[in-house]
Amino acid sequence: MRVDAHHHLWSLGAVAYPWLMAKGITRFFGDPTPIQRDYPLARFRQDAAGFAASVHIQVGAADPWVEAQWVQSVADTAPDWPLVQVAFCDLTAPDAGNVIDRLQTLSSLRGLRQIVGRAPGEDAATGTDALLDNPAFAQGLRDLAGRGLSFDLQLIPEQYARMARVLDEAPDTPIALCHAGSPHDRSAQGLADWARALVHLSDRPNVVCKLSGLGMFDHHWTTDTIRPIVETCLAQFGPSRCMFGSNFPVDSLYSGYESLIDAYSALVPDHDHAAVFGANAARFYNI
Repeated sequence: MRVDAHHHLWSLGAVAYPWLMAKGITRFFGDPTPIQRDYPLARFRQDAAGFAASVHIQVGAADPWVEAQWVQSVADTAPDWPLVQVAFCDLTAPDAGNVIDRLQTLSSLRGLRQIVGRAPGEDAATGTDALLDNPAFAQGLRDLAGRGLSFDLQLIPEQYARMARVLDEAPDTPIALCHAGSPHDRSAQGLADWARALVHLSDRPNVVCKLSGLGMFDHHWTTDTIRPIVETCLAQFGPSRCMFGSNFPVDSLYSGYESLIDAYSALVPDHDHAAVFGANAARFYNI
């Protein structure tokens, strides 16, 4: 069974997404105008031909609970497509425990995501990396293990070393590193620096890596330009700790789904395809 371990769905009528509907604002990943329309499961399934299950990742809704409920409703109406979700929760909030209790009433819930870093410019404005110095964030991560939940970690290389110290306080919590850790500097030196820093995360056995979202910092990517990233992740984490994610529809801004699969299929050794394109995600997210 092939599993897409990282994608988004949205319904502009059912859920409010302030970032998505903002006009005239270019984000770190580019101009969102072409994706400012509904992206339902039916459309995703057309794009993801050959796949049989997937993991929906929270996508910055104005009300995360409304989003989580909507995703659950989508999962309920598609019993032939195992759809699980990673929802948002502010782990530093005083009521975080109650929020997670409510989220865990949803049968599709598998984990949580609270973004630490997106890109240097945006992070400087949002201050999300302040999470790394907040004891409540570390405590929240640690508590997820007892709840049987994982955490999807999105951050940039400059934050790896600090994040590693936080992860040392939550060694039993399963962590999925989004987008290969967002290597935003694609120069030869930038990739070398990223690979050295990545060891802070790959050395921790509770961290797995998503081969996803690589077009966000390279809109004209090719198989060869992403080759060093994929090969480094496979070397550091091993094929049993890597999983494919399309990051659709965001990455549809740069390529078609088939192009993604062709590229990753060429870069991942044939004998590792079953693990990277399905088995690892099915195991990690209990699909």
